[in-house]
Amino acid sequence: MFKKPIRLALFSFGTLVLISFLGGSAIWSVLGLADDLSIDGEAPIVRSDGIGIGEGWPAYGGDQGGNRYSAAGQITSENVQGLEIAWTHQSGALEGREDVIQRTAFETTPILAENSLIFCTQFNEVIALDPGSGEEKWRHDPEISLDLRPANQFTCRGVSHWRDAEAEPDAICASRIFTGTSDARLIALDARTGELCPDFGEGGEVRIEPSVSLRWPGEYQITSAPAVVGDVIVAGSAISDNVRLEAPQGTVHGFDARTGELAWAFNPVPRDPDDPARDSWAGDSADLVGHANVWSTMSVDAERGLVFLPTSSPSPDYFGGARAGDNNYANSVVALNGETGEVVWHFQTVHHDVWDYDLPAQPSLVTVWRDGEGHDVVVQVAKTGLVFVLDRDTGEPFLPIEERAVPQDGVEGEALSPTQPFPVNTPPVVPNRLRPFADAFGITLWDRLACAVQFRGLRGDGLFTPPGVDGLLAYPFSGGGANWGGAAFDPRRNLLIINMSNLVQAIHLIPGADEPSEITDLPDDAEFAPMEGVPYAMTRRTILSPLGLPCNAPPWGVLAGIDLASGEIVWRQTIGTTEDLAPGGLALGIGTPNFGGPIVTAGDVIFIGAAMDDYLRAFHVETGEELWKGRLPAGGQATPMTYEWDGRQYVVIAAGGHGSSGTRFGDHVVAFALPE
Repeated sequence: MFKKPIRLALFSFGTLVLISFLGGSAIWSVLGLADDLSIDGEAPIVRSDGIGIGEGWPAYGGDQGGNRYSAAGQITSENVQGLEIAWTHQSGALEGREDVIQRTAFETTPILAENSLIFCTQFNEVIALDPGSGEEKWRHDPEISLDLRPANQFTCRGVSHWRDAEAEPDAICASRIFTGTSDARLIALDARTGELCPDFGEGGEVRIEPSVSLRWPGEYQITSAPAVVGDVIVAGSAISDNVRLEAPQGTVHGFDARTGELAWAFNPVPRDPDDPARDSWAGDSADLVGHANVWSTMSVDAERGLVFLPTSSPSPDYFGGARAGDNNYANSVVALNGETGEVVWHFQTVHHDVWDYDLPAQPSLVTVWRDGEGHDVVVQVAKTGLVFVLDRDTGEPFLPIEERAVPQDGVEGEALSPTQPFPVNTPPVVPNRLRPFADAFGITLWDRLACAVQFRGLRGDGLFTPPGVDGLLAYPFSGGGANWGGAAFDPRRNLLIINMSNLVQAIHLIPGADEPSEITDLPDDAEFAPMEGVPYAMTRRTILSPLGLPCNAPPWGVLAGIDLASGEIVWRQTIGTTEDLAPGGLALGIGTPNFGGPIVTAGDVIFIGAAMDDYLRAFHVETGEELWKGRLPAGGQATPMTYEWDGRQYVVIAAGGHGSSGTRFGDHVVAFALPE
């Protein structure tokens, strides 16, 4: 139910001595991994298309389609090393909340709206800053109770902006900021003053009621920025995993942006007997199952009037015997009519998910140029390390996808899909097969043998190996490949930029267990989930060596550039060092797990934080070469943004740490710029 921290308790004194002796570059030679850090191939030809794309930063993903591209070009690959901190804002959000700080994550990305930078804190306070100085202009505090046990930590990834085309420009709430909260409220604020919009819902708020009674306050929350499609505000939800079969439904709600009245509701678990997707759920199982919620960020094609949902797994995640069939709409990109909520098309990336391989990231709505013609597509990155590219009008594959046979023989009562969809042209960005003995990793022979012992008995037949009572070697782990940070797109090069994590987990199904105390050999670092209503409970943990290192070989964090015209991985680079993890600040560039996404600019620069050391980094978009890094006062597990203001380009990132990563906590928003 609750994610265990994946912070790596890195290194003993002996390990430091060995690593210091070998040196950072020698490590890769010893491990035989140096050749794996790049991929041969020339970058696509640079185009001049994209004029008008990336102006300002009006939405969480840069634009409503999640391109995360900026046309700002003052900061370039030639001068980026001159960046310095222009201003820092501290929200004070953690003051008086020290008792719950370990359950926070500062994941926000500000937007630029009404001449203000506007963002939300870990506790859903919404704050507006002057874009040039970082001085606070207004703030709204929804007064979130600290008694909550949020499904996905105390966090808020972003806010959304809507302008009322029918209102007088200077009218109250003619320009609105919408945000969700950890206690499942949707709030409308005047974008200029931060005051609640009195005509929206009850005094500026709509409370979304879950379909069943919650087991605890916070089991159901809103963590991502709402989508804005026309005059409809669309909100998803984050729900605690693996508690029970008859869990809260993952219904997506569309509300009238002016009044807060419900415009439509869409449940990704099809309960309507006339819904054609119901045939993919055996018997009446769709009437019992919950979740398949949309906890990540949605995308909008305003011209087509479509909203694109990245849906998650049905309940519970790791046993599907009570929901036999492919379970359509779950684990899918679903395109809805934004005005009515009706399904236009859907594409499923995992059939009958029993691995917690939900869709974690905002779908990217981009235009790919091939043979002189532009193609509007949807790009969906996945926890599996796979990248799916679909036609935006139909959902049919733009780059080929094929069904491949996958391992079978699940536990008694399971109903696995015999095949799963795989992209043909693009290989996995991170590995998905690990040989339990040959691929065990360790700095020392003792460390490696200890990892091999932990792998013993775990089944590891590659991606989609079914969970079992003897244990599953889950690779990639349930936190990625990709996660909520999503991808960025350079429209001049057809180049998708994506960061992914690479760790291995041990998953066990436990027959008949209701409490962790009933499991005699449960490791201290393992997560327990009861999965009430099915015959099995579940435990999972990240597999670490006695030195606190992952038992799979590095790099544990990867940044990659993919040509979407061909599907080719053009380059691949490690991201993150051990500087803020190892004693003495030893900085080995072996990559770390990461949360948060990249952005790309017209200056040929990629900016990303995300890694488990406290830096904002810049990479060259053509080659993946690291160009610069700027020190942050806390963990930068957020996606940055950029904009131009009074002739100066700023790059801004939230630096406040992440409870699941164990990085340094804080309450900072930091802006970098070139010297005036």
